[in-house]
Amino acid sequence: MNQNDRRDFLKAGAAAFTTQIFTGNLKGANDKYNAAFIGMGRMGRSNLGFAMKQDSVAVTHVCDVYQPNLELAHQTTKRQAKAVRDFREILADKSVDVVCIATPDHWHPYMMVEACKAGKDVYVEKPICVYIDEGKKMVEAARKYNRVVQAGTMQRSGTHFQKATEMVSSGKLGQVTAVHTWNYGLSEAAGIGNPPDEAPPSNLDWDMWLGPAQKREYNKNRFGVDPKAFSHFRWFWDYAGGMMTDWGVHWLDIVQMAFNEAMPSGIACVGGKYRLKDNRETPDTIHASYEYPGFICTYENRYGNAQSMFGKGGGILFHGDQGTLYVDRSLYKVVPERGSDLVEVEVKSSNQMNDAHWKNFLECVRTRQRPISDIEKCYRSTATCLLANIALRTRMRLDWDGETIKQPEGRKMMEYNYRSPWKLTV
Repeated sequence: MNQNDRRDFLKAGAAAFTTQIFTGNLKGANDKYNAAFIGMGRMGRSNLGFAMKQDSVAVTHVCDVYQPNLELAHQTTKRQAKAVRDFREILADKSVDVVCIATPDHWHPYMMVEACKAGKDVYVEKPICVYIDEGKKMVEAARKYNRVVQAGTMQRSGTHFQKATEMVSSGKLGQVTAVHTWNYGLSEAAGIGNPPDEAPPSNLDWDMWLGPAQKREYNKNRFGVDPKAFSHFRWFWDYAGGMMTDWGVHWLDIVQMAFNEAMPSGIACVGGKYRLKDNRETPDTIHASYEYPGFICTYENRYGNAQSMFGKGGGILFHGDQGTLYVDRSLYKVVPERGSDLVEVEVKSSNQMNDAHWKNFLECVRTRQRPISDIEKCYRSTATCLLANIALRTRMRLDWDGETIKQPEGRKMMEYNYRSPWKLTV
């Protein structure tokens, strides 16, 4: 090999190495990442606020199809960021390093995959998808394009959650054979009401909001923006999965974190609309049961009664033969079994999970390591919740092998069917 050939060979090898591992803009520890935010509702603006606290972030774009939300976000950046209504403008901008996606759930897969293809690292809210097969493609895209993708299951960044799951995985509770998770509350039976279908407001691009979801007439609750609550879109099957994927994913994510990311092999679920008289489609009362290797786990939600153990509206109970551990966002508490050597203890949370989660994401963008809520972990937690919804809607007990549902009727509900012209391709 002559000197010129050798030089060309080394250049090609170096280029291939850089493309394989680092695709995107390389920055040092003191450089800022240009960050764009898509979906500027309550969760999107919360993420914007957490990101703006980070020294390594420069917010360059905010994006929403609803003008009032876009204006609120633009004001938050003191009008320094560019306000856009079409997310594709952000993906086409080569100066953008990272993208935060906090749109309604049904948009998460397409936007995340396209961001990866555009060479951008991604922070995507939970649940990551509405259909299991979408989630598989999201993981595939992150790996294929060597992107850092952090999911919004920020409880993993809470130090008290980390200590609690370590106590479970280390065996300090003894043999854990049962886990219980829940959200309980008492709501007015009227719920979110029954508004009629109508023309969309002039400051909303309703067709773009629907995107890959099926064409529907505008309904105030389907759109769901509410100044007193997180958006009600999550109560409609086209866009989300109800409380099972809205809150259940948070609790079950911690359960699976404690058991080395295990997934259930058997799933059953019952429930319905027994309390609320509104036009939501998802149940107001639900009981999901999971069979994991060596233990069972349940998730319950209800709107007709708020009483629970410890007086808590939501949380997780790990039941071991040496003691029970309760954990939520405020604390974890250990209650020893009779005759156990465990000591009763209560540890409160510092409640800095979101800041820590964003710091972890940005550090991984710099180092190219996988973040604490890597997309594959949240895919597994999201799929666990979606399996319960499939069991509920098919009225079947499902068998899951880690890749697919054994029962054909259930397997059909893993698949997505996007409205033209949107296509999810990796």
